[in-house]
Amino acid sequence: MGLGSGLLTATFGDVLTILLLVVLALKIFAFVDAALRPAAAYEAAGKLTKVAWLLFLGIAAFFDFMWGSVTSILTIAGTVALIVYLVDVRPALRQVAPKSRKGQGQQNGPYGPW
Repeated sequence: MGLGSGLLTATFGDVLTILLLVVLALKIFAFVDAALRPAAAYEAAGKLTKVAWLLFLGIAAFFDFMWGSVTSILTIAGTVALIVYLVDVRPALRQVAPKSRKGQGQQNGPYGPW
């Protein structure tokens, strides 16, 4: 009986596949989020440039889509870049340039728009 034919190893393989798909979806989300943020916000937050983050996240998502595996060094490095973006860069960008369209073009007083 081989090591790769049991129920436990098949289930573990399915869990890893689902995990890789979730990480890929998060990388695509982070890439789109990074693309929608203004370039000046990256400099104001003291982070790497917008182009650098788009390259990191875009290459990581493309590699995972084409050849991703759990043990690949590029998948691991891309996941580290994803975590850094989501935990450090994105909150800093949201503080510098909040993405709110609710009050655009309106004057706000102490009790709301006027």
